[in-house]
Amino acid sequence: MAQATEWQFAARLPRNFQPKSLRQLLMADWYLPKHLVFSLKRGKRVLVNGQYLPVNFDVHPGDQITLKFLATDFEHPYSNVTPDSAATVSVLYEDANLLVVNKTQGSKTHPNQPGEVGTTLNHVAAYLASKDQQPYVINRLDQETSGALLIAKNPAVVPVLVRLVKEKLVQRTYLTCVHGQLNQPQGIIAMPIGRSLNDKRKRQLYGDQPQMAITHYKVMEHLPNATLVAVQLQTGRTHQIRVHFAGLGHPIVGDPLYASDPPQQRLLLHSWQLRLPLPFSFKHIMLTANLPETFHQFEQQYFN
Repeated sequence: MAQATEWQFAARLPRNFQPKSLRQLLMADWYLPKHLVFSLKRGKRVLVNGQYLPVNFDVHPGDQITLKFLATDFEHPYSNVTPDSAATVSVLYEDANLLVVNKTQGSKTHPNQPGEVGTTLNHVAAYLASKDQQPYVINRLDQETSGALLIAKNPAVVPVLVRLVKEKLVQRTYLTCVHGQLNQPQGIIAMPIGRSLNDKRKRQLYGDQPQMAITHYKVMEHLPNATLVAVQLQTGRTHQIRVHFAGLGHPIVGDPLYASDPPQQRLLLHSWQLRLPLPFSFKHIMLTANLPETFHQFEQQYFN
């Protein structure tokens, strides 16, 4: 597959755009890091209405902004993920810059060593190969967690999406089923999480090198012995949702590390909704990933 050596983006500023410097547009509105803005400026690869404009000059409504990035702008311009079968790829959204897929339960997000296959990113690499594009992982979901997963399609949007995630501008809502009845219709769990002192696979409340973790939840439905909950994370600690609810005495149904369910019961944790700004634009998208069959099977135990 031929690898691209440059990536170009064009956008027209909307009518309600408030005039500001080109630098402010690139860094404050489009979340480009300082070093990429410097590269664009040095190479005169940022154009306004077809002409180079120094970044301290103002841009206005209706202006056409064109950016051209080169492979040399990036430390790792190519993801080099080995393509695998694309049969399991379920696309929720796709444009020239990014892809959101509904990750299947039981699939790792990305390979951990060169040449590894079978992960979601390998499957997406096969899906994108026919378009001469590569996938770049932005965040990850645990292997048994299903749902909306955000993937970049070129290196230029990687730092933008990473910054959007870091600054909590990508809003993800999870659905999960926890054991028992949560009495409060909604709440906030604010307890630090650290490494387990007894099991290197696990995390625990107030464990080794704890970091504050904040989880917001809302009860969606009460089942006879479980509660369906919508969850949003204010922080992003490893196993945060799983550890927080286990710490409340309401572990997630099917959690192999923090619950005591039979092994045939799969983990009921799903990345349900995703809202994010689209890079190099002023648009937002809101996506919903259908629940896996494991959720429906669990509910049918009570209602059929």
